[in-house]
Amino acid sequence: MSGFARDPKYYGDRLVYEPLESKWSRYHATHCGCGQDWLTAHAIPAGFTVIPRGRTGYYGLVGPGLTEGVDETALTANALWEAVTGKPGTQTWPEQVHVTCRSPEAEAARKAENERIYGPRRERVAASKREPATAKQLKYLASLAEKVGKERFDAEFVKAVKGTDIAPRAPRERTTTASKRLTTAAARKLISALASA
Repeated sequence: MSGFARDPKYYGDRLVYEPLESKWSRYHATHCGCGQDWLTAHAIPAGFTVIPRGRTGYYGLVGPGLTEGVDETALTANALWEAVTGKPGTQTWPEQVHVTCRSPEAEAARKAENERIYGPRRERVAASKREPATAKQLKYLASLAEKVGKERFDAEFVKAVKGTDIAPRAPRERTTTASKRLTTAAARKLISALASA
């Protein structure tokens, strides 16, 4: 999401505006329509400087009227809007500055919160790669196999088990027997592929 930020790790002590590429490309296409890249054709010539955010592909912008020579309690993207669209900005509400603290304590707290929120999900995903397919999955796979035929089943089975220890279906192995060798994750992947056929 676009917004003003301070992040010592990437930008030092500078206030930057982090634009959302898809959002500003859409604004540019709708209001200017010159067919050029909004950043190189409009923002940089208008005096804005791009500050890369490491090697992530994200970046911040600094420049007059956006982050320089402005009241930080009343920040707007009007200067960038005018440079990109060629029309005066109409943003009347001030934006907050998102400050990222990268102290060891803050990073430890962020990692702990991340583990609290996403840890159970990661455990479920890992378990689904070990646990055998459920009875409901096997029943549904049997009906899908009849519907799509053995050739399509085999092709999708190979894709579903790629990267796992599960071998493809043997030439005379029944589809139901092969399905019993699937994990819940592989079965889910196979069901998705066959159901969309």
